Amino acid sequence: MTLRLFDTATRSSREFTALIPGQVSVYVCGATVQDQPHIGHVRSGVAFDVLRRWLMAHDQDVRFIRNVTDINEKILDKAAAAGRPWWEWAFTYERAFDDAYDTLGVLPPSAQPRATEYITEIIELMQRLIDAGHAYPADGNVYFAVASFAEYGQLSGHRLEDVQQGESAGTGKRDPRDFTLWKAHKPGEPVWASPFGPGRPGWHIECSAMATSLLGAEFDIHCGGMDLVFPHHENEVAQSKAAGDGFAQYWLHNGWVSLGGEKMSKSLGNVLSVPNVLTRVRAAELRYYLGSAHYRALLEYSEQALDDAAAAYRRLESFVHRAVERAGEVPVGHWTDAFAAALNDDLAVPRALAEIHNLVTEGNKALSGNDVPAATAIAGQVRAMLGILGLDPLDPHWNRRTDTAENVHHALAVLVTGQLELRAAARAADDWTTADRVRDRLAAAGIEVTDAVGGPQWALGQQ
Repeated sequence: MTLRLFDTATRSSREFTALIPGQVSVYVCGATVQDQPHIGHVRSGVAFDVLRRWLMAHDQDVRFIRNVTDINEKILDKAAAAGRPWWEWAFTYERAFDDAYDTLGVLPPSAQPRATEYITEIIELMQRLIDAGHAYPADGNVYFAVASFAEYGQLSGHRLEDVQQGESAGTGKRDPRDFTLWKAHKPGEPVWASPFGPGRPGWHIECSAMATSLLGAEFDIHCGGMDLVFPHHENEVAQSKAAGDGFAQYWLHNGWVSLGGEKMSKSLGNVLSVPNVLTRVRAAELRYYLGSAHYRALLEYSEQALDDAAAAYRRLESFVHRAVERAGEVPVGHWTDAFAAALNDDLAVPRALAEIHNLVTEGNKALSGNDVPAATAIAGQVRAMLGILGLDPLDPHWNRRTDTAENVHHALAVLVTGQLELRAAARAADDWTTADRVRDRLAAAGIEVTDAVGGPQWALGQQ
């Protein structure tokens, strides 16, 4: 495998080479568990799950760490406003994130460290920075001295004179550009003992301590959303390298999910929670939608785009199920060269999906022509490629549905998509009588069909 990845640190596409042959170490900045996950949060999980699956498909032993930030101001404030213990609030939403990842077929991480479990390692890292002259204690706080690290700003491109950390006020800072490693205790907040005074860790030091504790002083890939490049990842790089660690060799960042041109966030009030979106589409369809754009691209949310993605996935799913019905079984085959070339080019999933859809077109022609062996072989290839994307329709994960409404929606989607494939084949053969009969049959069942550029779309009409 010759995999090229776009590295944020060098702003270039680089051939990936693991530090240890056959073993890949990946750290993904996970959730700050303050509220329900929205689809912007879980896009990162889907994007880097594809990376992990592609590496695993090439016999790489992937050590995949996804952390949980279970202590920060927002968690403390929301828990206090609700009259609940901060730890109970954090754990409630940690479970919500775990449920969302699992529902969307994201593989569980090799380990999922919580920041509060690594206080000893955080304190040790801070002491190394103080001893090296890159950090200083002041009034019970500990700060990183930004000007002491000559490489500061290289990851994000920020100039030192323009740096603004955007963090809450502390006391004793020597330079307003310095960032907080340890926060002095405030009444009502959780507290841990340290040589610098009682308090709690800052956000950035947590990830450096967790990543290096679990993956070593130097590891392969660090992933996260593009909104984390500054200040979070810039500060991770600074404090880790200033302490003498090599840290991440490649930096990968996924694009935002936006709504109305703005980043989806709770502060903007434009949140689309995963549970709410799953009342409109099935989990596999939502995963298809979140993964269908290139991981580095902005994904602009709209109901139409979500519906189009759901229809596109149903087309692939319907073909595989029809092939199984005709052949009895469809073993997993192997991906095509075009698919591999797409994923090896910085995980170009849109090109990979185009290859799958082209194959499904050929497979449907084979089924229409009663060439079952050819259709079965194509369906096996489609299964293999969709499996890399976490979307194999025959994967047992997608058959764990327990909700009756979802079962009904799935059954209806498969049946309607099959009818639309039959109609498309009839139209291609100029058999307008059969095509009209299919459309009339669907209309009688309350199914509205709209012919669009990307293929026919369907929806339940008003009863």
